[in-house]
Amino acid sequence: MNVPGVGTELKVLLDTSALFAAVWSDTGGARQILRLGEARAISLWVGPRVLEEAEAVLDRKSPGSKRYFALLLDRSEVRLGGQSDAASVDLARSVIGYVPDAAVVAEALTLKADYLVSFDREHLVGNPRAGELPFPIGTAGDFLAWYRERLASSG
Repeated sequence: MNVPGVGTELKVLLDTSALFAAVWSDTGGARQILRLGEARAISLWVGPRVLEEAEAVLDRKSPGSKRYFALLLDRSEVRLGGQSDAASVDLARSVIGYVPDAAVVAEALTLKADYLVSFDREHLVGNPRAGELPFPIGTAGDFLAWYRERLASSG
């Protein structure tokens, strides 16, 4: 089935909170998203900042989990996006006031992501200005509902 925006062309960027949710719970929505990546139903991405942050947290809190973390990313075919371009950084900072989260949004903009998955309810999920972005931001559950709706409307 070739549905625009559904399948391997669908780019989903995961932030650090989504990555850790996928690692710590094998039954949650974030892990389901990794399974969609493993099945090649969607294309999963992280940005350089997200990967750097995730590695730093693992080094501090659970260095023994780094191999498992890497294995999950590899199995799910999570890809690494490039550095953010200046226009994406400017737009992200104009919409997201918290600079570290604006950097993640800039990575999603540069990648031309279709969806940004995050559990950050303080700065990202539910941010009233996020509607100015060309992609939705939501939790893993929000993404899965959005994805199911797209699949249902295409078939």
